[in-house]
Amino acid sequence: MNKELDPRGQRFAATLTSIVIAVVLITGSGWLALAQAVVFAITAYDPRRGPYALIFRALVLPRLGPPAEREPAAPVRFAQLVGFTFLSVSAGGYLGGAETLGIVAAAFGLLAAFLNAAFGLCLGCEAYLAIRRLSSRTAENVRKA
Repeated sequence: MNKELDPRGQRFAATLTSIVIAVVLITGSGWLALAQAVVFAITAYDPRRGPYALIFRALVLPRLGPPAEREPAAPVRFAQLVGFTFLSVSAGGYLGGAETLGIVAAAFGLLAAFLNAAFGLCLGCEAYLAIRRLSSRTAENVRKA
């Protein structure tokens, strides 16, 4: 599995995700939230095989050319797991009759996707890196003790 990704593809995926989640919030569709959760699950398993990545590579990348830089896949995979969690909770809320839960979870998902799409700020990726730093410090402190 390729360990580095084109960041432009991640922003493209975040844009499509933002649109899908906005539609979830407008329509209150638990089934659409569930479909987005499935997209997150596939992409968490392999970011290059996610549906939005396939669309990016087929339709957008040929017009852009190769990326100037690449980013590691691990933080992206973690971010997709976080998105999967939020949209699974959203789908469960909508489909289980807890609409407020569905709205709140989808809103958090939309916020994260929009920040990535508009500004290139991947909250899940940043959380992954912070967790890695904290766990390496903890491991280092245990070794010293």
